[in-house]
Amino acid sequence: MQRSNDSGTPKFAAIKEFILSQIESGNWPEHSRVPSEHELCDQFAVSRMTARRALQELTEQGVLYRTQGVGSFVASPKSQSALLEIRNIADEIQARGHFHSARLVQLTSLPCPTVVATALGLVRNEPVFFSLIVHFDNQTPLQLEARYVNPRMVPLYLQQDFGFQTPHEYLSAVAPLTEADHIIEAVLADEFTCKHLKISAHEPCLRLTRRTFSREGAVSFAYLTSAGSRYRLGGHLNITPQS
Repeated sequence: MQRSNDSGTPKFAAIKEFILSQIESGNWPEHSRVPSEHELCDQFAVSRMTARRALQELTEQGVLYRTQGVGSFVASPKSQSALLEIRNIADEIQARGHFHSARLVQLTSLPCPTVVATALGLVRNEPVFFSLIVHFDNQTPLQLEARYVNPRMVPLYLQQDFGFQTPHEYLSAVAPLTEADHIIEAVLADEFTCKHLKISAHEPCLRLTRRTFSREGAVSFAYLTSAGSRYRLGGHLNITPQS
């Protein structure tokens, strides 16, 4: 992975940050053309692959749109609607008139697994923060949250009391969310999950894999696992008719 010489930030992430800063400052308004891959290569002294990755990720996130043979342009902020709202699980439970509580199972620093290193832009086996929490709806265990957090982005994560506030609440305060990736899948509960959610062996579960970002880069990578009989995901999507 190519990294900038001064801060250790991956170069594709530095390009993304530069583009986002130009958009947020108003220098590049809606439908403005952004620099081409070739121009970004020259400006940041990177390979064509690195420049392409930055533009591609911003396109996938709805920040840019690309016109074949012409270039990349700043997208309208209303061009996409999120199917899933990023909500604090404590708020979800309390909105139903129930009581939320949490049990902290583990809060530590550990060697970064390969999949997490790739997701957070870290180096395999370098320290990454990890928390394992069981969330309860009244007295029933509802969700097992296994979360990896980028120490560069949130250096005080291990010093927090997650019985008092959820990781989502804390991270939203210190590294405000700007974007997120979701993967939803059905899985069979393993022995570890059964133990913490108090469900029978191989009960179907819903697993949400979520990566969150702030303006400075990737913040956390989490596996949120819930018993299928106790939890469901839903959302409302507004469709704007095309003229």
